Amino acid sequence: MPKQFRSSSPVSNFLDLLGDKWSLLVVRDLFLYRETFSQLIQEGEERISTNILTDRLKKLKKYGIIDFVNDRNDHKVKHYYLTDKGIDLNAILFEMSMWSKKHLDQEFDVIAKDFFKQTKDVPRELVISSVSAKYKEHKEKLLDYHLNPHTFKVSF
Repeated sequence: MPKQFRSSSPVSNFLDLLGDKWSLLVVRDLFLYRETFSQLIQEGEERISTNILTDRLKKLKKYGIIDFVNDRNDHKVKHYYLTDKGIDLNAILFEMSMWSKKHLDQEFDVIAKDFFKQTKDVPRELVISSVSAKYKEHKEKLLDYHLNPHTFKVSF
């Protein structure tokens, strides 16, 4: 990777790539199947601005965390998705969520509450592998639909 890192520390290197608030929230939103620019702007409660979202999408694409495919019906619309490198961030997002649940006296949103409820007694590795597998399946359908217009219609 052509980027010069501040140090040779793996934690510092990670933070150089993904250490700002918005990059990890974009990754989180992609795991929630928010894949167009409009969905990323409108559906997250954090209300990212358009210029910051544009910047983070470019950065994440540059480092191979995400990619996109143009909508097969409207080529102005891009559908962003996580690459395998991006999908590997699932474990980090999981651990951040579990830490927040354990240490913060906070009322979480409905999505988080449902996630915590559904995964309460499920082993960590199973939760992470299941979420990653479901996302990969979704990504394959997304790519198949937009890149192969002559195939059968796929529902999301």
